Amino acid sequence: MTEETTPENYVKPVLDIHEKPAWNKWIVLSIQHLFTMFGSTIFVPTVTHLNPSVALISSGLGTLAYLIITRGKIPAYLGSSFAFIAPITMLLAAKSGGGPGAVMVGTFSVGVVYAIVALIVYYVGIEWIQRVLPPIVVGPVIMVIGLSLAPSAAAMAMGTNNGGEYDYKILLVALITLVVTIIAMMFFKGFFGLIPILCGFVIGYLVSMAFGLVDYTLIQNASLFQVPDFTIPFVNMDPVVTLTVVLSMAPLAFVTMAEHMGHQLLLNRITNRNFFKDPGLHRSLAADGTASIIASLIGGPPVTTYGENIGVLAITKVYSVFVIGGAAVFAIAFGFIGYVNAVITSVPTAVLGGISLLLFGVIATSGLRMMIESRVDLSVNRNMIIASVVLVVGIGGLMINIGAFQLSGMAMAALIGIILNLVIPEKHTAK
Repeated sequence: MTEETTPENYVKPVLDIHEKPAWNKWIVLSIQHLFTMFGSTIFVPTVTHLNPSVALISSGLGTLAYLIITRGKIPAYLGSSFAFIAPITMLLAAKSGGGPGAVMVGTFSVGVVYAIVALIVYYVGIEWIQRVLPPIVVGPVIMVIGLSLAPSAAAMAMGTNNGGEYDYKILLVALITLVVTIIAMMFFKGFFGLIPILCGFVIGYLVSMAFGLVDYTLIQNASLFQVPDFTIPFVNMDPVVTLTVVLSMAPLAFVTMAEHMGHQLLLNRITNRNFFKDPGLHRSLAADGTASIIASLIGGPPVTTYGENIGVLAITKVYSVFVIGGAAVFAIAFGFIGYVNAVITSVPTAVLGGISLLLFGVIATSGLRMMIESRVDLSVNRNMIIASVVLVVGIGGLMINIGAFQLSGMAMAALIGIILNLVIPEKHTAK
């Protein structure tokens, strides 16, 4: 990092990418990341009827593979991707869909698409990125990442997610969790100042227990050690290879690829680095695809980088890949430990909602900060048009839906932003 490339208001990280914390701090910081991604990672297999423990192990193995392939230079955690819920459900539900063997092949095909694109990027280069993705496109897209998740955070905080009814007790727990997290961020010093998210989780969980919101059934029925129901090709499941299976999932790789690039841009902004150049976009894409291939070989859903964990990086200023790697190891271990898995699964959505109210907002403000620091002038019509359309398209949920293929949210917003940036002239003469 040079003096020329360091912004005037750059905040020095508490732990930089290759800095290793003391072992006791290491454990707690990694667990904080585990708690942050846990709900979303097991949500996908829960609604698609895959095995949650396998999905947890898949995320850990995929993250470790990602760190290895990117040479330990990108602090990103990978978890189950929401983009594939619909096709997975379809393949498992329909008699002609092929069941778990079809999901396995579909997930594998996603990884193959990533590998092909990674090769193209390797040979073509990344110079086109600055032209295609300038701050006026990237800033609003990053804002969409956070703001599009806002309804989910609010629903969890009120108890209305998954068709539930409004509950003032759930809202109170969420607000207490949020307040504790804010206090920890603002006033806690030393080690506790590094784990505001975990502080919010712990206090929120204790308050939930007092309010009777914790379901102890899973904990009571759990065992110390459990071997998940892995789906391994040619061992306990035969792959189902058909054109329908491949086309139902492989095209969605471009959706998560757009999300991947958005997260990379966000990480660039947070850490003041250019991961597109070092270790290279081709490496991060190949790593993301490899993670999905690993997931396919044990029966997990496709995985992708998680905005929630990037939010933790932004809040704590702890960018250490050792902390991310520790979270991955814990995820793998907890997939085999019944009691720990049950306790984390029992964390009420009220607590997750309270944390998310802050976490998703931090992601959104990172995009706003990028535009401010890049001196994007929104009084210029061109800039105002691009930012406005990207925000409304992404947050409003405009989508293209053709069969099993769906383009919406951040991916749709990114595509529209790129097109507008390339089509609208930078200079024109008004008549």
